[in-house]
Amino acid sequence: MSDRLAQISGHLSNNYGRGLLSREVAIITGAIGIGRSCALLFAKEGAKVVVSDLDEKKAQLVVDEIKAVGGDAFAVGGDVSADDFPQRIVDATIKKYGKINHIVNNAGFTYDRMLHTMPDDAWDVIMKVHVRAPFRLIRAAAPYMRLKGADQRENRSIVNVSSTSGLHGNVGQANYAAAKSAITGFTRTIAKEWGVFGVRANTVAFGYIMTRLTAAKEDGAFIEVDGKKVALGIPGRKQPSSADVAANAKLYPDIPLARPGVPDEAAAAVLFLVSPLASYVTGHTLEVTGGR
Repeated sequence: MSDRLAQISGHLSNNYGRGLLSREVAIITGAIGIGRSCALLFAKEGAKVVVSDLDEKKAQLVVDEIKAVGGDAFAVGGDVSADDFPQRIVDATIKKYGKINHIVNNAGFTYDRMLHTMPDDAWDVIMKVHVRAPFRLIRAAAPYMRLKGADQRENRSIVNVSSTSGLHGNVGQANYAAAKSAITGFTRTIAKEWGVFGVRANTVAFGYIMTRLTAAKEDGAFIEVDGKKVALGIPGRKQPSSADVAANAKLYPDIPLARPGVPDEAAAAVLFLVSPLASYVTGHTLEVTGGR
């Protein structure tokens, strides 16, 4: 057995019964929906979790959930696209836990307009949040991830969240599709530059996951950007109940599994990518779509 295979096997066996991410530290941006599920699942698997959200109160609620069941976490509020955010969250993580194993760039939103009516600010803010912000956070974390020697053997990874809109495009989402497409090329470049340091980098492209971004716009969910309310969701879409899905699989003819996914299923895919189970997976885009 090679030294590398022995190392991987040992890591897996050592974590058995104590969680796949035992003693590891993860930064997760976005504390609602998929981000919340990721934080809770990572903590269950033994990780120390840094939960971030634009609304620090929402991040703290997730931290409280984790601590209530004996996990270790703390919250960092703020706009991921703010100039001071990357260094602030990196410094806070190092001060608290002394290292960074994983970064999950999940924070984001949609600002939908048809291409011919899309204003510059709708384009610019989506690029800033979905492309520039992940780049700046990963760059800030570089000194704690590009490690040599014994530290290089510890499990470390980056997962950037994309979308099927970035793979195939989507009506009304020229900005979002362009940003989510860009993130896949960015991630593959990280994989090539940082692989020598043992850092893996992957993208997860979600399809229809039931979150506030895929709920009916009429539900009234919004995010505030530079003092302006941006409505979230899809016009006229009704989120189905479990009973609805079971009763009428024909609601989703384009999804072979005949239903949308839920945040916990999305989080499970992210856990796989950061865990030692994916120790030889890097530069990959994992589609989590129900076959869509």
